[in-house]
Amino acid sequence: MSVHPELPELHRPIAVDRVTAAGQEWEVKAEATELAAIARRLGVPAVKKLSCRFRVSRPEQSKGGVILAEGHLRVSMTRECVVSLENFTAVHEERFRVRFVPSGTETEDEDPESDDEIPYGGTMIDLGEAAVEQLALSLDPYPRKPGAELPPEASDAPSGPFSALAGLVPKS
Repeated sequence: MSVHPELPELHRPIAVDRVTAAGQEWEVKAEATELAAIARRLGVPAVKKLSCRFRVSRPEQSKGGVILAEGHLRVSMTRECVVSLENFTAVHEERFRVRFVPSGTETEDEDPESDDEIPYGGTMIDLGEAAVEQLALSLDPYPRKPGAELPPEASDAPSGPFSALAGLVPKS
């Protein structure tokens, strides 16, 4: 699948009218060109594999086109260590839930434990974009290569915001 500039990097639309209360399983897998585009979007050296298995359903108690998607995201990617600046392979796995809601019906719920809402227009939801958004939200902003440690600080050296100026003061 090729990446089009007007579409998200990982575009996997499904029709809302295909979603039932009982639910269906969907799997999203990124291809090579999509992986490269996702890496550029996330600002990481490379995304090697990305797959997400979804269980998509229309809860019976919900009204107005709400779709519930439970996802299991698996990603292998190259990250840059904030300590050593070396690239390393990181495996990321996460389970999540999101609610697709018709545009304009989003709630103002600020509870961090509530499901994220993704507004959609028309008759389609995009599971690929939902997977990439979830990955972006869950990435460690300060990745560390396993075993990477900060260099020890010299115990006799002064520390603090003016420590660099300490050498300029004449010793008496």
